[in-house]
Amino acid sequence: MRPLTLAPLAILTLSLVATPAVADEAPTVTAKVETPALYDDGDGGNANGDDPAIWVHPAKPGKSVVVTTAKEGGLYAYDLKGAQLQHIPAPPPPGEDDEPGRFNNVDLVYGFAGRDLAVVTDRGHDKLRFYAVDPAKAATSGAPLTDITDPNVPFVFNDDQDGVNDATTAYGLATWQDKTGVYALVSRRHQTSIGLVRLTPAPGGKVGYHLIRTITLPSSFKLPDGTTWTPCLEPGELPQVEGMVVDGGRDVLYAAQEDVGIWRIPADLKGQPVLIDKVREYGVPGTYDPATEECDPGLDHGFGGSHLSADAEGLTIYYRKDGLGYLLASSQGDDTFAVYRREGGNDYIGQFRVGPRRVDGAQTSDGAMAMNVPLGDTFSSGLFVTHDGINTPEAKNADGELRENTNFKFVKWEDIARKLNLRVETRGWDPRKS
Repeated sequence: MRPLTLAPLAILTLSLVATPAVADEAPTVTAKVETPALYDDGDGGNANGDDPAIWVHPAKPGKSVVVTTAKEGGLYAYDLKGAQLQHIPAPPPPGEDDEPGRFNNVDLVYGFAGRDLAVVTDRGHDKLRFYAVDPAKAATSGAPLTDITDPNVPFVFNDDQDGVNDATTAYGLATWQDKTGVYALVSRRHQTSIGLVRLTPAPGGKVGYHLIRTITLPSSFKLPDGTTWTPCLEPGELPQVEGMVVDGGRDVLYAAQEDVGIWRIPADLKGQPVLIDKVREYGVPGTYDPATEECDPGLDHGFGGSHLSADAEGLTIYYRKDGLGYLLASSQGDDTFAVYRREGGNDYIGQFRVGPRRVDGAQTSDGAMAMNVPLGDTFSSGLFVTHDGINTPEAKNADGELRENTNFKFVKWEDIARKLNLRVETRGWDPRKS
C-alpha cells in the first residue's frame, strides 16, 4: 500500500502548559539492581545494550524476566536480581558481504496462539524475530526464551538483500493488539517511516508477519518565523524514530523522532499525527562538517521545547486504572527522563534522573520500560528498567584502551513516584488482560 506522507503544513502541535523543570535540578533516584557489564568489542561479543522489556510471570511474579537487546551481541534475559539467565547470539550474515544480525528493540506480546512472545527488531537483517517465553523455565531460573521465528519471514521494509545492506532497516518497535489481531509498529532506520505489521501463525508452531501499511512523518518543519527547518544529520539520513510505545487502552502510538520530539499517532496509522512535545534543539539550524562528522549549530531562536534534549529516545507507559497513568520519555541529551500524563493532552509533569549510589547511575539511555504490577519482594510496588549507555566502573582492554561499557539499571517505581508526587497503583492494570 502506498505510504501516507504528511506535508509540513499539516502538522498539528499541542502546547503543554505546565512549568518546565530545569534538567540540572531534576530529582535523582537510584537503582536497586544492575545487570552485568556488556562490552562492545570482540572480547565482549560486540554486545551493546539498547532496549529492555519486562515479562511478567503468570503465577510467580518474583520470577519475572527482563529481556534486553544488545545489537550484534543479540538478546539477553535477566532475573529480577540482575543475574543473567540466557544469552542468544544474533544470527550471522546470510552471505560473506552481507550484514550480521543486530538486535535493536524488544517488546512483549501476551497470549499469542497460547504463548507469550518477546518480539525483536533485527536491524541487521531487516526482519522481526520471535522468542517464546517459557514460564516453567523462568520459574526455575532456566533459559526461558526459544526462537520460534518462521524461517521464511520477509524483509520488513526492503525488497532485496542489497537494500538491507544499505542499513535502512527495521529499527524501533512497539507491539499492539486489539480485536482485529496482534501487531507490531516498526520504525525504519535513517528514515521517517513507521510500518504496521500483523503477526501471523506459521507452520510448525512458528510465527510470521506481513506489512499492512506505512506512514511517513515529516523530515522538515515550518517554523513560526516563516522559515523551514530540517534537522542537521549526516548526508542521506533523515530524522529517524526509535523509541515507541502503544497505549493499549487507547489504541494510540507514541513515537519519539530523535531530533524532533514525541508524536501521538493512531495505532492503526490511519489518523493524523500530533507533535505533543519538541526537543530543545527543534528549529536550531545546523551545518554538517564532514571533517568532524558533526553538525555545527547556528542561532537558537527559541522554537524548541523545554523538557527533552536530543535525542528523544525510549518511551514507556506506567498504567493506572480508569485510563490514568504516565508516559515516560528518555531525554538522552541531558540524561533525564521526562514524565507526562497518559490521559488528556499528555500534560508535562516533571523530570528525574537515575543517579549513583549503591550502583552507578544511567546516562544516554536508549530504552526503558515501566511496570506497575508487584514483582516479588524487591519490586513489590512496580519496576522501572533503563538502559545505561555509560556504565561504570570503566574497563580497559589489553592495550589499555577504554572498552565501550553498557548495562541495565532496575529502579523501584515507588522511588520515582515519591520524588515526583506520582501515584503507585499495583492493581490498576494487568498486562495479560489489556
